[in-house]
Amino acid sequence: MTERIAIVTGAARGIGAAVARRLAADGNAVAVIDLLEDATAETVDAITAAGGRAIGIGADVSDSAAVASAVARVADELGAPTILVNNAGILRDNLLFKMTDDDWDLVMQVHLRGAFLMSRAVQAHQVEAKWGRIVNLSSTSALGNRGQANYAAAKAGMQGFTKTLAIELGRYGVTANAIAPGFIQTDMTRATAERIGVPFDEFVAATVQQIPVQRAGVPDDIAAAASYFCSEEAGFCSGQVLYVAGGPTS
Repeated sequence: MTERIAIVTGAARGIGAAVARRLAADGNAVAVIDLLEDATAETVDAITAAGGRAIGIGADVSDSAAVASAVARVADELGAPTILVNNAGILRDNLLFKMTDDDWDLVMQVHLRGAFLMSRAVQAHQVEAKWGRIVNLSSTSALGNRGQANYAAAKAGMQGFTKTLAIELGRYGVTANAIAPGFIQTDMTRATAERIGVPFDEFVAATVQQIPVQRAGVPDDIAAAASYFCSEEAGFCSGQVLYVAGGPTS
């Protein structure tokens, strides 16, 4: 198998860390990007301990100069990146009448602007290689979710962005797909429970009652989907949104 160079954003923990580890296990070298470089150490160490190649980079994905520098560093230290997983994200949940300008802007900047800047930077390497994989993290919240007008709008935007990338980049051997997780047990969902004042175990139990497979998702569930989309075998699958939610989602 030819080693590919992958970038995973927001990969210090949670879904991003699981995706980074899985892509490394699949035989790819991985650049672990998060806001603070020190925070990437645990993911990088897990990959290298298993015999993989990885580096950690601190970068604000909503900053154009930081993105350009990060992608250039990946190319210098690992090789030209041809796999990109745009996972970086934040929450600033609130009801519409309580949501501030900053709540809205920060979510849009990290999710949408970040995915745009990273994709624009990496596609140059993909086009040159005539091969590439882009995976964007959406969410079931793209269908609407109380208290998440900003997050829902951003995640719906990720789906339109993904389909457009598929159309524009397909002729260069580049596919673009999105994964829309349902309820996944992460620090982010734990923060949601804290925000609404519910113990996390109770929050999970109540949510599981609404999931047909009767369990909460875990980061490795999303990593498995990303592994397929980033594989050689997925070359005829592009512009798709896969809901990984434990049941049918319209």
